[in-house]
Amino acid sequence: MYGDEATIRRILTELGDTWAVVGLSSNRNRAAYGVAQVLQRFGKRIVPVHPSAETVHGERGYASLADIPFGVDVVDVFVNSDLAGAVADEAVVKGARAVWFQLGVVDEAAHERTRSTGLEMVMDRCPAIEIPRLN
Repeated sequence: MYGDEATIRRILTELGDTWAVVGLSSNRNRAAYGVAQVLQRFGKRIVPVHPSAETVHGERGYASLADIPFGVDVVDVFVNSDLAGAVADEAVVKGARAVWFQLGVVDEAAHERTRSTGLEMVMDRCPAIEIPRLN
């Protein structure tokens, strides 16, 4: 299991409300688009991170985590598993408090590295599925 219920709850309720969504673009057919909407509905501020740096759901986008000029609490990762570890490493450098790898995104080495720095981490889960379960 890559995220016990206590860790999931802590990330969703205690670690902050600014979520950088890596891979989020204005493409309505991508999962990140809908998940970001759900996060907003539950009071999270989403920050789109995509090479095109598009504004999505009314929030300005940035080309990379490093380009975001303010802190983020959680980095939600919508990239292929083979690219996700580098994003987790960037989240550590950025000073995030948690990393969330979406459904189907798994990198056990990244999980170990990220957790060893003190960050919370969940893999292969979706916050849009988990957050409604908290109530």
